[in-house]
Amino acid sequence: MSLVPRTVTPPEFRDWFRAKRVGFAHPTGESEEESAVRLAHVDLSRVQGVFDEGRCVATFRSFAQELTVPGGARLPVSAITAVTVSPSHRRRGLLGRMMAEDLAAAKERGEVLATLIAAEYPIYGRFGFGPATSVVEWEADVLRTGLDPHARVPAEGDGGRVDLVDGEEVREAGPGLHDRIAASRHGVIDRPERWWELRTGISVPAHEEWTQPFHAQYRSASGEIEGLATYRVEDRWGDGKQPMCTVVVRDLLAATPAAERALWHFLCSIDWVTRVRTGFRAPDDLFPLLFPDPRAARVVTAADWLWLRVLDIPAALEARTYVCPVTLVLQVDDPDGPADGRFLLAAGPDAVTCTPTVRDPDLTLGAAELARLYLGDESVERLVALGTVQEHRPGAAAEADAAFRTGRRPWCPDVF
Repeated sequence: MSLVPRTVTPPEFRDWFRAKRVGFAHPTGESEEESAVRLAHVDLSRVQGVFDEGRCVATFRSFAQELTVPGGARLPVSAITAVTVSPSHRRRGLLGRMMAEDLAAAKERGEVLATLIAAEYPIYGRFGFGPATSVVEWEADVLRTGLDPHARVPAEGDGGRVDLVDGEEVREAGPGLHDRIAASRHGVIDRPERWWELRTGISVPAHEEWTQPFHAQYRSASGEIEGLATYRVEDRWGDGKQPMCTVVVRDLLAATPAAERALWHFLCSIDWVTRVRTGFRAPDDLFPLLFPDPRAARVVTAADWLWLRVLDIPAALEARTYVCPVTLVLQVDDPDGPADGRFLLAAGPDAVTCTPTVRDPDLTLGAAELARLYLGDESVERLVALGTVQEHRPGAAAEADAAFRTGRRPWCPDVF
């Protein structure tokens, strides 16, 4: 029997979810009641499954998302998640068929890009995806930072204050703060209401343990909430009753440098805490440079994070801004894909146009390479050196770099 991807029906959703957990090697088992609660928050029209003799053996889901691009525009994109194939049914082309179905539907809906977080690096390049943001996690030895453990936080003269708040206050203040940050930081994705419910304990799946974290809020001298941090403390004591506790940051949002500085200094000043782990931050985060001795912070993780796939090249390239004026002819190779073609990009201070053209190309690149460049985090000249981008007109790569690169690196603070 042919294994054909199809839309999952409500009675099949529980088996689909079981198959998803099998694919990720997670424990299975969920009651009908738990499945019904989860189903209420899923758009089944965007859930695919492959069934073999009535049993789900492959899963795929997408949902509507917004992504901030350079310049502050927030584009409608298709977020892809829950991609699995059971170990018994690998190497049969199931993922390729599900991906093709979903990308075609996304293009038809008018979604400009597709996004995902890649569990494994080698999988998605062949589908036109490329890593567009990266993350770094630091661990700081608080005793080495050079910070005064007795200093006031926030610092004298700041005028702001840091307070501990509860989940209800986070749900009230968080969405507005996040929207403010998303308007200015490219790479940020939207956080719907359910995101806040799940992470403040309002809506927690029955099979998952919930431990209330700590929440710290920074309020400026004018009374405006400009920062939020969510964290937990790992309690550990050494011989001789020496405290060796670690703060583990789950989320930290700051709309201003003052808020960012105050929250990190607050986390490093908690009694008994000797280490702070930052969670996944932007690779150019201020964190290590906030200390008199930046070497107190060591990198413990550095990896790719948000991957993109361009579905509509003119719409995508016209939506973002560019650092300087540029005119480029881009030959994008995307065989049988939605991004194949040759395009003239003309970006100026007042307008950006991207139109099909028959002019000779300045650069030739694949869809995955365009995705890597789109948010401004990759260098065209670097990809030319790697041989994955071809430069036909001398100087074109340098011109593209000058226009596409951004002053701050893109950052996606969330997983999905």
